[in-house]
Amino acid sequence: MDELKTMRTFVKVVDEGSFAGAARALNVANSVVTRAVAELEESLKSRLLNRTTRALSLTDVGTQYLERVRSILEDIDDANNQASEATGEVRGQLRVAAPQEFLIASLARLVPRFAQRHPGLKIQLLLSSPEATVPDDAADVTILIHNPDPLDGNFVARLLAHAEVVLCATPEYLRQHAPIAKPEDLLQHTILVPESAFERKVWLFHSNGRDGTPETATLQPQRSAITSHNAAVLIAAARGHFGIAGALSLNVADDLRAGTLQRVLPAWAAASYRVYAAVPSRSHLPRRTRAFIEFLVEHYGGEPVDPWVSGRVL
Repeated sequence: MDELKTMRTFVKVVDEGSFAGAARALNVANSVVTRAVAELEESLKSRLLNRTTRALSLTDVGTQYLERVRSILEDIDDANNQASEATGEVRGQLRVAAPQEFLIASLARLVPRFAQRHPGLKIQLLLSSPEATVPDDAADVTILIHNPDPLDGNFVARLLAHAEVVLCATPEYLRQHAPIAKPEDLLQHTILVPESAFERKVWLFHSNGRDGTPETATLQPQRSAITSHNAAVLIAAARGHFGIAGALSLNVADDLRAGTLQRVLPAWAAASYRVYAAVPSRSHLPRRTRAFIEFLVEHYGGEPVDPWVSGRVL
């Protein structure tokens, strides 16, 4: 039995949630994965997984074993990475997790450029929860889109950029409805924002007046005839001339450049989110991970500025 290989297979089964998922991820037959875990359990004289027709779960012994094995495999990977970095080549597999909206609107456009720089690298893009506040255990780098509150956890996060919430609508909608000169005017319009926006007691807007004096305005949250947890659905409704979308700049940057959507109240700031590249807190990051984070900083700016509003990111 190749003990190291069976350890990696066991961890993959846990991460994928099934033997079939692990087999697909490892590109081997299901029987190979099943046999490897069975051999591992036999050698340990302990059951690591509870198997049912619907799901797998760790036994108490399996939970303790998984924690130790992960640490061992990470140490081995670190040692291998340090040795291979002597060649100066960025290679291996890089796993990047990000919310779907960020993958589609931005990251998927940049990753091919990074791959072209480093042909020895294999990159896997993973979907993460848009509400995630900690790195994905299955990823080397996780993109976190977080509100202004401080991040909390045993990990390292590098600021990539800010992403502002912008108000926008189609030119046709704006021509057919009442003009908007101040936040209070929004009450006469259909506002398309995700369900999470209604968790706030008031919507707060900030602006620097004509003389530079800070101004604030508040609105009571109001629901429209269409609501959704999915921001893309609401942006699509705005593209259909239904109302004014409140969306992260990265999701509507193409529309704003093309003129299919126009900003409303551009002098007023509604909310701002932070975009981070987060990694587990480890003593040594592989060269490929460090290179990718620096690549992201290079393209997004690494400053508390919105690169989508400024036109920096294409």
